[in-house]
Amino acid sequence: MKKNAMESLQKSPVIAVIRRPPQEKMLQIAEALLAGGVKHMEITMEKPESAELIQQVKEKFGDQALVGAGTVLDEPSAVRAIHAGADFIFSPNLNLDVVKAAKRYGVTSIPGVMTPTEVVTAYEAGADIVKIFPAATLGSAYLKELKGPLPHIPMIPTGGVNAANIQEFIDNGALAVGAGGSLIDKQAIEEGDFEKVTEKAKELFSGLRNKK
Repeated sequence: MKKNAMESLQKSPVIAVIRRPPQEKMLQIAEALLAGGVKHMEITMEKPESAELIQQVKEKFGDQALVGAGTVLDEPSAVRAIHAGADFIFSPNLNLDVVKAAKRYGVTSIPGVMTPTEVVTAYEAGADIVKIFPAATLGSAYLKELKGPLPHIPMIPTGGVNAANIQEFIDNGALAVGAGGSLIDKQAIEEGDFEKVTEKAKELFSGLRNKK
């Protein structure tokens, strides 16, 4: 699965960050994202039913998408998500117990880091990829600086990525990007306008020179 995840991200370098989605609309959100070309989805573990949502999306779209858990802050949450079928574990911070849990079960581990020390610590602990967060604050130039001495460590900047800067992040060394606000229109979802979610996905991919 880890090798498949890396290859999939290289081919289609966007992970949708889906935060606190309405349970009854999750499958429609996933379908709309897939229609827009988004093949990787991160459902944040902030609600009691989050693991169940991961399971639902995996059961319906498992062959079409990689579905993971986001905002995983502790080992029990990681294990719960993994048992629900999560393909990867995303965190905003570096928790070594979460990294170890993902490694133990053979799931892709993507902890959140910012400094060079955190990047190396995470990778040495078994992380497959590191999440550079917050990307909007740090900027793509910071990613380029990190990749200079650490070219062997795959990185995914998250936060503030949009159609205007996605190519810049890729050019500066990103394996892929995580995108939330530029993809998930909460008002459109509330109104049941899932076509707008698809449109936003296509708009984000339009920022890539080599369309996936």
